[in-house]
Amino acid sequence: MFDKTGQWIYLESFDDFDNGLSDLIELWSSTATQAVKDSALAHFKENLEGAMLNWADNRAKMKKFTAIGKEQAEFEEALK
Repeated sequence: MFDKTGQWIYLESFDDFDNGLSDLIELWSSTATQAVKDSALAHFKENLEGAMLNWADNRAKMKKFTAIGKEQAEFEEALK
């Protein structure tokens, strides 16, 4: 999700999002600042919304991205 310089890496493919969600969960367990964690979550959600808009007409891809979105929402709910 972030490269070594701290720049956000744009997520595009299903694998990017699947791995990104795992990285996001790991980040939350790390010693990263809350600002970094919040930023990563916001970027992840924004990228996922964009991907879902891009694949709205492809039922198979939308199903995959919707599943990632559901997992992300469950993770976010667990944070509360």
